[in-house]
Amino acid sequence: MLELQHITFNVGEGNDQKTIINDLSLTIENGKFVVITGPNGSGKSTLARIIMGIEKPSSGRILFDGQDVTDMSLTDRAKLGISFALQQPVRFKGIRVHDLLRLASGKELSISDACDYLSEVGLCARDYIDREINSSLSGGELKRIEIATLLARKTKLSVFDEPEAGIDLWSFQNLIRIFENMRREIKDSSIVIISHQERILNIADEIVLISNGQIQKTGSAQDILPELIGTTAAVDACDRLK
Repeated sequence: MLELQHITFNVGEGNDQKTIINDLSLTIENGKFVVITGPNGSGKSTLARIIMGIEKPSSGRILFDGQDVTDMSLTDRAKLGISFALQQPVRFKGIRVHDLLRLASGKELSISDACDYLSEVGLCARDYIDREINSSLSGGELKRIEIATLLARKTKLSVFDEPEAGIDLWSFQNLIRIFENMRREIKDSSIVIISHQERILNIADEIVLISNGQIQKTGSAQDILPELIGTTAAVDACDRLK
């Protein structure tokens, strides 16, 4: 279980200080599929980076399975079982796809098992297993390989920051299938996705609507989606579906 307790995040100093997250509290129960949405600039991606430890809150506490991880590094949180998929995946020149999947799984991973993860995200394994994670890969290919690494890790909490960014329509449809499969199989693990996409919002157990760094509403897709009609978040969602 993830608990965010009175999280505030400020940038700048003195009179130039700006509050991005303002006294935000949120609990994500085990086994839940949660989508955090809201208008651009509302603090969604900042919140994801705070959960992972890329950013440190100005005040407040973060608990993971009852343990205070507020001051823990990204590496230490990863060891506890938190995974994070960036909007723009990192390129690793000199590292093959198979190596990356093996590192993610934390064990000796056979080529057959690695190929299964690549197939799950819609990539032809024989074309990618020995490719380097470098500039020869497109943004969409990198995104799918990154998602494959999260599948290989099988962590307690997987956080995705706008996973639909930079991928084509076919890849997006495949992405929805992956999330639906993860939702069925997560059991005690949790998934948190930062997204505007209506089709992702639609499969959530819970939607968290953020605006101006604060939670405005939480509830099921059936409860929240109708209320988004006419809001900036809903307009963004519709624009992205065109």
